[in-house]
Amino acid sequence: MHIFSSRCLGHIVSKMSSSGFFMYFAFGSNLLKERLQLKNPSAVFHCVGRIQGYRLNFGLSGDCTDCAWHGGVATIQESEGDEVWGVVWRIDSQNLPSLDRQEQVHEGVYSPLEVKVETKEGPLLCRTYKMNNLRPCSPSPQYKKVVCLGAQQNGLPQNYIQKLLALETNNYSGTSILDQITDIEK
Repeated sequence: MHIFSSRCLGHIVSKMSSSGFFMYFAFGSNLLKERLQLKNPSAVFHCVGRIQGYRLNFGLSGDCTDCAWHGGVATIQESEGDEVWGVVWRIDSQNLPSLDRQEQVHEGVYSPLEVKVETKEGPLLCRTYKMNNLRPCSPSPQYKKVVCLGAQQNGLPQNYIQKLLALETNNYSGTSILDQITDIEK
């Protein structure tokens, strides 16, 4: 597992472009199809999988005090013996810049990573994102709801869903990105 260097990333992007798509491992709000497709309409469910040697955490990057979710957002951290479950999405290469913008790569909030995802069909190399300068903080109830809905929507293991449902939140009660997703479902 490594963070892409810009030179390496260019090679992978061109490789992905030639195939027309890339595989993306989602573990946070992008578990929910409707959330991911707000900015990445080509995303298609491929399978459920897990990465080992990581744990799920929530927070903000560096000195950031506000985000669109009004609380901590998901990231992964190296942690021997732990695992993170998620969804592998197949996304058209043309949506890679949009996904990078959503993950605020250009602002240094997240860095792209290549991870080996264990799936029923065998291991897959996928793109994912890890937060830089993590400052742990609780997610908003709305963010937690989107993560849990996505886990349920895609059939993640029940014991993992129970862990997600047990997450403590910051009790934020205003508007959030969830309102945009709810509008889509109407």
